[in-house]
Amino acid sequence: MDGKQIFNIESKGEFDVQALKVFRHQYDQNEVYREFCSYLGKSTENVRDISEIPFLPISFFKSKEIISGKKHPEAIFTSSGTTGSQTSKHIVNRIALYEQSFRKAFSLFYGNIEDYCVLALLPSYLEREGSSLIYMVDDMIQKSKHPDSGFYLHDLDGLREKLIALDASGQKVLLIGVSFALLDMTESHSLRLNHTIVMETGGMKGRRKELIREELHHILKKGFGVQSIHSEYGMTELLSQGYSKGNGIFETPPWMKILIRDTEDPLTYQGHQKTGGINVIDLANIDSCAFIATQDLGKTYTNGSFEVLGRFDHSDVRGCNLMVL
Repeated sequence: MDGKQIFNIESKGEFDVQALKVFRHQYDQNEVYREFCSYLGKSTENVRDISEIPFLPISFFKSKEIISGKKHPEAIFTSSGTTGSQTSKHIVNRIALYEQSFRKAFSLFYGNIEDYCVLALLPSYLEREGSSLIYMVDDMIQKSKHPDSGFYLHDLDGLREKLIALDASGQKVLLIGVSFALLDMTESHSLRLNHTIVMETGGMKGRRKELIREELHHILKKGFGVQSIHSEYGMTELLSQGYSKGNGIFETPPWMKILIRDTEDPLTYQGHQKTGGINVIDLANIDSCAFIATQDLGKTYTNGSFEVLGRFDHSDVRGCNLMVL
């Protein structure tokens, strides 16, 4: 599949048509996924609605090569993990699909990237290889074309001075950072920003005690002097992201959809505003698997937005934007 139609979806009907096309393609071309579907008694013969599509447990990315079609990777993204833990590996045959996904999604939610100066505080990601988040943010930095855009590793003093100067000039700024690093900054510097979006990507990486979202965002709002904290919901195993502009309520681009599965019966779905496991349809994952059962807990709302409430397994906390209860 070439993927051209995926990024032009404008309605639920179009999404459902494309999702079923991707399912049939992946059932035919992805040996691991086909075997999983067969185990559940599902095939292209009896799946007629997206609610009938099997969702591959995200843990399979740790133990299997999840590829639809022949393997010819242009990139391999890997998850972060504690020493000795098994990490996920996402083989990306066409990096252009990832680039198109995150570029278009950002423009849908925030407008032209060239309007922003992009400052990144992502020390734990910069210190390892294979981060999909670093790939995305580096592209945003380059595409912003702003001379002050860039990564900050541990230079919190320099970042503070840059933020103050840019904000005072009226320049729109996107400060994107991992939670523990943003918290570190609020402890040493107090700011009052008027033209800056502060976006957390989640994750304490074992550096700090995990906080519930409300507590984390309260501290960050006070420390940066902003009205709301934005968030990004993404992970190694997905090529698309959801965004929250405040209060932890996320929205997805048109080629991405969230379904909530029953925690007791993973093959059935919960209604809106009921807590369950988050299943993600990410049609940008044409070349791997577009139907992922995550380890996150959440709930959806009638307008298609969703909230992340925690994780099933506290022993495996890792990756982007995972707030444990």
